[in-house]
This record gives sequence, structure tokens and C-alpha cells, in this order.
Amino acid sequence: MRIGIIGSGALGGMFAALLTRAGHDVEVTARGRGLEAIREHGIRLSGGYGDVHARVAVADRLTRPADLVLVCTKAHDAEAAIAANRDLADGATVVVVQNGLAGVDTAARLLPASRCFGLLSIIAANHTEPGVVRVTARATSYLGAGDGPPDAEALRIAAMLSEAVPVIAIPGFRGAQWTKLVVNMLNAVPAIVGRSVQEVIADARLRRVVTASMRECVRVGVARGVTFGALQGLSDLRLRVFARLPLAVGQVLPWLMARRMGRVPNLGSTQQSIRRRQPTEVDHLNGAVVAESRLAGVAAPVNAALASLVHEVERDGFLPDERVHAVLAVLAR
Repeated sequence: MRIGIIGSGALGGMFAALLTRAGHDVEVTARGRGLEAIREHGIRLSGGYGDVHARVAVADRLTRPADLVLVCTKAHDAEAAIAANRDLADGATVVVVQNGLAGVDTAARLLPASRCFGLLSIIAANHTEPGVVRVTARATSYLGAGDGPPDAEALRIAAMLSEAVPVIAIPGFRGAQWTKLVVNMLNAVPAIVGRSVQEVIADARLRRVVTASMRECVRVGVARGVTFGALQGLSDLRLRVFARLPLAVGQVLPWLMARRMGRVPNLGSTQQSIRRRQPTEVDHLNGAVVAESRLAGVAAPVNAALASLVHEVERDGFLPDERVHAVLAVLAR
């Protein structure tokens, strides 16, 4: 199959390498140093799915039609990246592999001749050097669109992508996006203090802040009438119970998530962007919770504070723990 991959960061690079290994004809898009590195050295993948050195076609935008297009940019880059590749992408089956809530709708709006799906990936991968990706934790990924059951095309694409990593086509994809948003609340605090997810969760005070942001995300989803999808052992019932627990008890949830990541330090995608001196997608993570809270008429002060702190780090560098505690101590109750 001819596959075009828009974006060659952690997940884009991983899928490019693994789908090439599976025998597919892959082209990726990249910019700047990433474009130069992939053109000269290919994509080098290591870690959880084995070692792969893939030579792929690469350009700053797609140069040929594809049967399947994966959109693997950061959420804030998606609209411009899809628009730049619209001539060749429209009409292909499109899978949006990114965080946040709006990616599939954005793709469907810009590519009216395409079937557009979303893919929720819990795979942990580090990408701090152009063209180099290390998978630190494997996981099943989940594909779907909208609120209904998966159709034949979704099942076909899930089976094909499973040649690279395990992918399941699921019903109720919108609800699963909200569950993934809860999981993504692990990103902000590590990005603010410059430490791994595991280190942050091992710190009782920082873990409390992470738990508060997750609980707030669930409460906003409930206020928006969301039925949370089953993902990574989480479910609608479990998340609703979590949102009602005292904060001290609820800390077991991020602790279990960090434990599943294993011992290899997981920086989180937001921190990796900061270390590459690139804008983060915090406005599509914690910022999405804040935006949805306004629509629901409820408050989201913890996520608003975290989004503000991440933007401060984008400008000024990592913050000491005490600065984080000083800002959030009153909020994380």
C-alpha cells in the first residue's frame, strides 16, 4: 500500500519505520533539520518494537497520491499541515494520530472527499534528535470516528496498521478521545519542571497536582454530557468514581499509569517539544479542558494554571518545583 505520513516526529517516525518494515511504500513529510536528517540517514527506530533503519521518501510536503494518509503532526500544526497537502490527500483514507479533541473534525472539514478517522495512541516514544525515535513503552492504539460502531473501512485500516503496532477499531470514539485527554493530563507538570513522568508521579506534591488536573478534566467531561470510552483499563464508570474520590485517594490513578510506563524515563510529548524549542500543544490538552469548561459553565482553574505555566516555560525555561507548588497549592485540593 502507498502510505503518506504528514509529520515525522515520535509517532510519525515510528509508523514510517514500522510500516516500511512491513513492506509498504512510505513517504513522509518533514521540515528543517528533520528533513535533512531523514534524507541523509533515514529514520532510526529502537526500543519496544525492535530496531529498524528505514529509508523512506521524504519532502516538505507529499509529492505523490497515497491510499492512506496518516496525520502525525502536533495538534496545533494540523490545520496548516493538512491544508498544505490537500491536493494529494483529499480522496485518500485519512487517519489523524494526535492528541486533543478536534483533529478528526478538522481533517474532515479540509478533506471532504476523504474518509477520516482518528487514532488514539498510548505508546510512549522519545524523539529528541531529528530522524531518531526510541519507543519506551508499547501499548495498543484505538481507531474510530464519531459515536457509532466501527464500520468495514475502520476494521480494514485497523488490521492494516496492526502490521506495525496493535490497533483496535472501537465504537464511541469521541468518548475515547475524552478518556485519552484525561491520560494526557500527565504531560503538563513534567514539562513545567523538566522531569520525567515517573519522577513527577513519585513526588507526592507534584502527583497531587497531576491528580487534580485529571479529576478536573473528568468533571468537565461529565458536565459536557460525555460518556467516556474504554481505554487503557479506564471506563466511564471508573472515571466518574475517580472524579468523586478525595484527592488523596484519587492519586492511585496517575501512580498506576506511571507504573505501566516502566523504568525508562518518559518525558511526555509536551516536554519533548520544549526541549526541541518548539511550541507545545498544551492549548489542545489542558487548554481544551478550559475551553470545554467554559461551554459547560463550570470552572477549570487547575488546568488553566497549568496551561499558563507551560506557556511560561516555553518562553523562559523549566520552573523549579517550589514555583509550581506556590502557584498550585491552593488549587490542588
